[in-house]
Amino acid sequence: MNDDFRCDIHEELPRRGFRGCVVFDCFGAGQRITQETFGGRDWRSAPELAGDMFAVLPVMRQLHELMWYLTEALALDEARRLHPELRAALTETDGLAAGTPAELRVLDVHAYRGRVNPLLRRASEMVRAKAGGRRPDHSGAQLIGRRMRGADLRGASFRGAVLIGADLRGADLRRADFTGADLRGADLREADLRGALFLTAAQLRSAVTGADHP
Repeated sequence: MNDDFRCDIHEELPRRGFRGCVVFDCFGAGQRITQETFGGRDWRSAPELAGDMFAVLPVMRQLHELMWYLTEALALDEARRLHPELRAALTETDGLAAGTPAELRVLDVHAYRGRVNPLLRRASEMVRAKAGGRRPDHSGAQLIGRRMRGADLRGASFRGAVLIGADLRGADLRRADFTGADLRGADLREADLRGALFLTAAQLRSAVTGADHP
């Protein structure tokens, strides 16, 4: 890490074996903590802040991740009936993220996510109901290494599913919900991901998507 907190080997991370760094996404939480929560100070120039900053990061990251999901849901036309509730939840979540270090440290972020997740699930269901196909429910399923090549998985739910090393080559994944799915090493080459729900850039980076893979 350089003095400006940038990674000195960012472009070489996969080659050097730091693939976990490549797929990690803080959703802007780190920047907000430094710039807003601690007013531009950092733990190098003010070591006494290190404990608070490190404790607040996982809380802020979850709040920012939740804000990302809510923003994605607000772009779903099929769920427009829920847009007022989604906007209210987004405003509330952003307000919590604007709290003081002390407030963030005592926030039960898991309980809060438990309150908001049903709203996101409803939005997903409204969208997937119009996707066609069988809409299989693989929520929380253990699908490690599962062969689903070319399968019709339109509108499927993979919420919290473990798809490590799964073969999804050429699968129809339009409007499938990938909230929290573990896609490490999943083969998505030639899969149709148009309109996939809640699929993050980090999830895609963890999967096999390029033609350069054997």
